[in-house]
Amino acid sequence: MLSDFVVRRKDGLYAYQLAVVVDDAVQGITEVMRGADLLDSTPRQQLLQALLGYHTPHYAHLPVLADAQGHKLSKQNHAPPLTSSTPEQNLRVALAALGQASPPNTSQTVDAILAFALNHWSPAAVPAQAFVTHTLPA
Repeated sequence: MLSDFVVRRKDGLYAYQLAVVVDDAVQGITEVMRGADLLDSTPRQQLLQALLGYHTPHYAHLPVLADAQGHKLSKQNHAPPLTSSTPEQNLRVALAALGQASPPNTSQTVDAILAFALNHWSPAAVPAQAFVTHTLPA
């Protein structure tokens, strides 16, 4: 059962739940993949979509990446940032943390790694919790 939630704040601004529903509808979003930390937002958004007559996208929630101590990798926890100079390595580390097949060494570009990941994606392989065991490039 859903509890009440804010759709318009006291200062007159629209709250996240309504804003994201309208934004997704306007953009024609059909697939949403996000962190499991947003799992409890999904029923609220689906309710708003139904009330507004909007299409409901398909949702997938991935585990939030954590370090070996179980701390969420985020700015809030002072995790090191990813560097844009090594996107291929960043993708390989993320795929490994999500239990996915490792792209072959011949897949050396972002496009090739993403194509491999899409063709070999296994939802059943995604762990309930994802830990980064490789060092992310700083």
